[in-house]
Amino acid sequence: MAELLLHLTEGPLWEAARGIGTYEMSTRGRTLHEEGFIHCSLPHQLPGVAEMLYGAGAPADAETPADLVVLVIDPARLSVPVRYESFAPGGEEFPHIYGPVPVDAVVEVRPWPRKEGSPA
Repeated sequence: MAELLLHLTEGPLWEAARGIGTYEMSTRGRTLHEEGFIHCSLPHQLPGVAEMLYGAGAPADAETPADLVVLVIDPARLSVPVRYESFAPGGEEFPHIYGPVPVDAVVEVRPWPRKEGSPA
């Protein structure tokens, strides 16, 4: 079995996807259509991604959503390519899903824990 892929998102975005049958957000504030793929992480990569998108590394004017969840995606349930790519030559590779994620490919939804002192 291929390694499960993780995608951090806002709870209401996931709930909306469940209503239409596919998830199509690439990353915070960007859709699959805008980006060309859906950003994912492996378990060891997720804390750094969360910090960049929703922690100290987030844009100064960005409000942190209160309801963050981790979508656990089984790549065997996808009908679109998954490619491991780096941001820079020789950099760490991250999984990218090149198409919409059917909701039945999401095998688990986990709440993302807030850091102490984070605004709600």
